[in-house]
Amino acid sequence: MANFAVQAIRNVVLIGHGGSGKTSLAEAMLFTAGAVDRMGSAQDGTTIMDFEPEEISRKATIGTSVAFCNWKGNRLNLIDTPGFINFIEETHAGMRAADGAIMVASAVHGIKAEAEKLCEYASEFELPMMVFVSEMDKDLADFPKTLEEIERSFRKEAIPLDIPIGFGASLKGLVDLIEMKAYIYENGKASEAPMPFGMDAEIQKYRKKLVEKIAESDDNLLSIYLDGGEITKEEIINGVKTGSITGQFIPVAAGSSVKNIGADRLMDAIVLCLPSPEERAKVSPPEGKNAKTGEPEKRLPEVSAPLSAYVFKTVADPFTGRLSIFRVYSGSISSDSSAFNAATGARERVGQLFYPFGKKQVPVQGLGPGEIGVVAKLKETNTGDTLSDEAHPILFEKVKLAEPLISYAIASKSKGDEEKVSSGLHKILEEDPALQFHRDEETKEMILSGMGQLHLEVALEKLKRKFGVDVEMKTPKIPYRETVTGASRVQGRYKKQSGGRGQYGDCWIEVKPRPRGAGFEFIDAVVGGAIPRNYIPAVEKGILETLKEGIIAGYPMIDLSITLFDGSFHPVDSSEMAFKIAGSMAIKKGATEAKPVLLEPIMKVNIIVPEETLGAVIGDLNAKRGKVQGMEQSGNNQKIAALVPMSEMLTYANQLQSLTAGRGLYTMQFSHYEQVPGHLAQKIIAESEAKRKKEE
Repeated sequence: MANFAVQAIRNVVLIGHGGSGKTSLAEAMLFTAGAVDRMGSAQDGTTIMDFEPEEISRKATIGTSVAFCNWKGNRLNLIDTPGFINFIEETHAGMRAADGAIMVASAVHGIKAEAEKLCEYASEFELPMMVFVSEMDKDLADFPKTLEEIERSFRKEAIPLDIPIGFGASLKGLVDLIEMKAYIYENGKASEAPMPFGMDAEIQKYRKKLVEKIAESDDNLLSIYLDGGEITKEEIINGVKTGSITGQFIPVAAGSSVKNIGADRLMDAIVLCLPSPEERAKVSPPEGKNAKTGEPEKRLPEVSAPLSAYVFKTVADPFTGRLSIFRVYSGSISSDSSAFNAATGARERVGQLFYPFGKKQVPVQGLGPGEIGVVAKLKETNTGDTLSDEAHPILFEKVKLAEPLISYAIASKSKGDEEKVSSGLHKILEEDPALQFHRDEETKEMILSGMGQLHLEVALEKLKRKFGVDVEMKTPKIPYRETVTGASRVQGRYKKQSGGRGQYGDCWIEVKPRPRGAGFEFIDAVVGGAIPRNYIPAVEKGILETLKEGIIAGYPMIDLSITLFDGSFHPVDSSEMAFKIAGSMAIKKGATEAKPVLLEPIMKVNIIVPEETLGAVIGDLNAKRGKVQGMEQSGNNQKIAALVPMSEMLTYANQLQSLTAGRGLYTMQFSHYEQVPGHLAQKIIAESEAKRKKEE
């Protein structure tokens, strides 16, 4: 079953930095297409796409949402995504369902670092992209400057399809450079008008750029153009479509979402410039692996093909249960049927199907290739899973999300709620795979990790709202480690006599440091039966248990070699327990004499910042004991590679936002352990000792 011909579908993801106007643009398109009877406002919290309480209170998109409209015989599925760096992995996951992307770039603020990251994600999915220059109604709007930034950031020519008539309060309409017609807008309605006075040179400049780009793409057209001939409107249209879909250039539209200027022109451009599922499959057919054989397999967007659908978003609702939003790639799926989850091997009962429309759902009997739908209460299906025909199971690759940047320890405010916290958070994690949650065995803390402090705060707000659990966040403990820098040879001798059978264990060990990252090594060098073979594992066990507790500050010891080379035993009083205790005594003494030191985790950090904030960011890294490894140009920004202690990076997301006015972003991963500077180590050891005494 298919409700729309696959050629008439456009699955479009709206991307761009936070505050660029994506949600307002979606609202303008839905209103212009007649999908809603009034335009909502992001400031008032009345838009179709931003409906979660956390989004309304912050006036910002936090989660991916989907709505649809019909435009001139085409079905446009609009996927609205977050732009703030804390939620950018949500956008990453949502882009998987699209066939094309619209980058929304503010004519006031230009291209920010987040937009460049999103462009990388679009390239990952091979998504053709066009740009909508928003906020042309603002006083500081600068269309030519924004075009320059687009070209510099994305390293492709930006070709306007229409240009604004005026800017700021004087913004009146647009000039269509393909048709060479002017349109003036009143209350969101466009009417054709004479070409604006005084814009001839500007119009001709951009028209020439468009025609030349089309001519360059075809030898015959180039010959006609160089001979002074005219390229027809049909040839220009075909050239724009081909050049856009193949990524030869970036088509650019412009307007104002708030004044609803240009939404109609943009929807025309979407139909022209961005591919249908069928057109995209010709360039980049959907490919997965056969779930039975593991062999690569392609699926064309045809109704007659076996079912394949990818779940790109999950919503956890305490009342209606789990909602799974999915994109059908091939075949069809019907309400009240079944599907096979190729990722889990589970057969899922499919109930009523719906089209997603913001927080609402529109019932539908079935969905065909290219369509986006939602279904409730799939029991064993999560974000990233593939639904398919059981006889022809296919598995699409899941989107690889970035590792979390920041972690906090969390604790319930009410005693006894730990189980509710864990249960509720696992449901929140179904919605947001960019979050990670675990209980740290070393510190016994519940740890929630995400892309920034705001990311975690929003997750905990949802936890309280949806599942009635209130928690507080605390800075987690740093996983320091201990090691030795010298060598020692010591005896561990345990002897206890208290009437009857006694306890006797005696061992000699040598302690040596190993290279960083080499781990623990136990060498059995006992000869001549000094210690019976059955007691040697007990010595090792006693050593390992003591190493977990540390020697100087209570942190596990790593990267050392222990050689057991001698000892003695008693034929009656020796036992495994006695040798275990002897091993423990030996390592405590041996590690203490082998110059123990404290180690801290060092993180590999990549930071992208605007050129003008580079000095401030470098200075801040130096103050954090960071070591800059290198710098390189990245579009309008600078990319910094550095090694920084984890203890200095716990709240870095907030600090970087402050240093760069919200325009910087970073990624971070563990690199290695290094020795803590002496003055800091003394402080950490003293704090550990004070805590130990308090607990005694």
